[in-house]
Amino acid sequence: MGNSTSRLYSMLAKTLSSGAVAQHQDCLEQLDSAQLDPIDPKDLLEECQIVLQKRPPRFQRNFVNLEKNTTSSHRPIRVMQWNILAQALGEGKDNFVQCPMEALKWEERKCLILEEILAYKPDILCLQEVDHYFDTFEPLLSRLGYQCTFFPKPWSPCLDVEHNNGPDGCAMFFLKERFEFVNGANFRLMAMKLKTNQVAIAQTLKCHETGRLFCIAVTHLKARTGWERFRSAQGCDLLQNLKNITQGAKIPLIVCGDFNAEPTEEVYRQFSNSSLNLNSAYKLLSPDGQSEPPYTTWNIRPSGECRHTLDYIWYSQHALNVNSALGLLTEEQIGPNRLPSFNYPSDHLSLVCDFSFNQDPDRLL
Repeated sequence: MGNSTSRLYSMLAKTLSSGAVAQHQDCLEQLDSAQLDPIDPKDLLEECQIVLQKRPPRFQRNFVNLEKNTTSSHRPIRVMQWNILAQALGEGKDNFVQCPMEALKWEERKCLILEEILAYKPDILCLQEVDHYFDTFEPLLSRLGYQCTFFPKPWSPCLDVEHNNGPDGCAMFFLKERFEFVNGANFRLMAMKLKTNQVAIAQTLKCHETGRLFCIAVTHLKARTGWERFRSAQGCDLLQNLKNITQGAKIPLIVCGDFNAEPTEEVYRQFSNSSLNLNSAYKLLSPDGQSEPPYTTWNIRPSGECRHTLDYIWYSQHALNVNSALGLLTEEQIGPNRLPSFNYPSDHLSLVCDFSFNQDPDRLL
């Protein structure tokens, strides 16, 4: 390996060991991303593959072309949504009974996550359950040219796990060469007039190529059966905040998230029927364009097998077109032990869509 790749491997190795946030302060000071050279993504991918050489190869997934008559002369905007599974929860709380603990080792699972991101090269990356932001994702992704934002949960369940790496939360990354940051807000979601433990990030960006403004948001709603009304209240609060930020849908909107809600839940209907005129991008993969995928998460816990559709990419259908979407893993690829596994680092599948602006910028609802 050349000198630059060797330096990269040294940095990657330093980010592999887990531990409490306090144990990372010296490393963070040494690896101030503003003082480090950019990384070639091919070099980083090569280093990840070296770490993963004893694991099975990545699953192959194909993009499905959804926009037959696109006439846009501009590059599409690729958006990736993914609940990556907090390391503390994967090892300490979620209890995936068919997943060997060896498959959850951060030294290798981190590289599986990075490999997935590098494979699809998103312009905008929205993540949930990020508990290695400061020691891994921010140092590396900032050197790949991303502007990075993190907003932790106030009472993260990760903090209850011994030897945790700090709280988990939502994170957003966008390529600075493609977008200009205009404004943004981090907010705790409200329910029944009370602040909750769930958070959201919303940022208005300007596309350099088109000059168009749009808003991108990421969130992670309350989990568990029995909390449907709570999620509905959180969804109302999130929609109200987004209405204010987008000036009532004058600014196009993309919302990524683990909503912890099936399409039968009220919070899903709220987003479907919102005055923001949102549609769920992954519905477009169905034959009639009206049905969500059969699953976006699939795992086995002591209570049994869990197969649900919980993750979504919502978009302003009056202002944005979905050019393509990444197909899901098949049941055969996932295998009988489900997720996570030696092949795949999370119990949630990544969702990836390519968007283009509607050619009539003045066309609203």
